[in-house]
Amino acid sequence: MSDFTFDFSQEKCTAILQNNQYSEHWYEALCKLLPDYDINTPERVAAFLAQTMHESGGYKALVENLNYKAESLCKVFPKYFPNMDIANQYAHNPEKIANRAYGGRMGNGPEESGDGFKYCGRGLIQLTGKQNYTMFAESIETPVDEVPEFLGTFEGAVQSACWFWETNNLNQFADTGDILTMTKRINGGTLGLEDRQNHYTHALQVLKG
Repeated sequence: MSDFTFDFSQEKCTAILQNNQYSEHWYEALCKLLPDYDINTPERVAAFLAQTMHESGGYKALVENLNYKAESLCKVFPKYFPNMDIANQYAHNPEKIANRAYGGRMGNGPEESGDGFKYCGRGLIQLTGKQNYTMFAESIETPVDEVPEFLGTFEGAVQSACWFWETNNLNQFADTGDILTMTKRINGGTLGLEDRQNHYTHALQVLKG
């Protein structure tokens, strides 16, 4: 593609996404959007694909999985589910869980507003909270109410990740192959660092091949 500094082909994309059944659709969305955010060199594209592959389970999970059992709720969200009595009332109900765990923070209204679930994690790098949804919505000049549905599309999932990438200045770390710092910016820690690094090494090999 002319918008990239190298030959980014459908075949290369499919090889990196490891035969994802929708790789053709992902390729179209990536070609359309990555150059708009200056993600256009082998190093930047490899880093973007590596991080988003880890975050989305190989471009297959576009919505946060909130189907927790009671024991898990107490471990993952101890502040909101301090004991099993409360956790049992919410277990295996993603909508109720999201509304309690995310209600009243990240720009969301209180639990009963339903904002927690409406603005739960979506996209290739999961955008979470009404505040983030609103900033993303403003950047693409779209009403925030339309964003949850948009994030479930190929273009929306890619563009939200591009927006996050640009907002956090991740190209500078991609240019030096600094997967560690990049992972901390995305994850807040180093969760899945080895998997991200492996994806990056593979992607760079394919793109430069």
